[in-house]
Amino acid sequence: MSKKRLVVTLVASALLAVGWVAGTEMASAQSRDELVQKYTPLAGSQSNATTLVNGLRNGSDFTLNGVSFDTPTKKMGNGEVNIALSLAEKQLGTTTPTSQQLQTALIGTTDKPGILALRADGKGWGQIAQSMGLRLGDVMRSPKADQHARAEKPEKVERPQKPERPERPERPEKPERPERPGR
Repeated sequence: MSKKRLVVTLVASALLAVGWVAGTEMASAQSRDELVQKYTPLAGSQSNATTLVNGLRNGSDFTLNGVSFDTPTKKMGNGEVNIALSLAEKQLGTTTPTSQQLQTALIGTTDKPGILALRADGKGWGQIAQSMGLRLGDVMRSPKADQHARAEKPEKVERPQKPERPERPERPEKPERPERPGR
């Protein structure tokens, strides 16, 4: 009986593990596809965006339009790829840079390290953004949040002032008690 229970437990554990791995793979593939869609204008084409996102995610060297990207970082998650590309887009000031401009922003030059070089040196994303004169929160804020922040807010309606209370009338003085005669 205990041997059967052990086998059932092992099979159930294996199924849970396989389901979890498949779920995370689906989630990362979905996020990877979203990143490719988001950064297609930045990379110039969908195939370039796929190469760019996969190269950054895997921490491997890649080439875009004949420009070689020697990635100084290790593997990066989807969020890190999103932050790096968002910072590059803000730094360049355009959503359609050349591959050379993109390489300079991400990798850098011998004189000025790029975003990924700073990250490989151990700098945090906030520190990198600050070194570029940006705030990470402003860079990563969703367009929906920007629209909400820019929306005109209705003016506050002032409450009407409460009317002043009327003064209490003075109490009339008590009449004096008449004296009683004879006592």
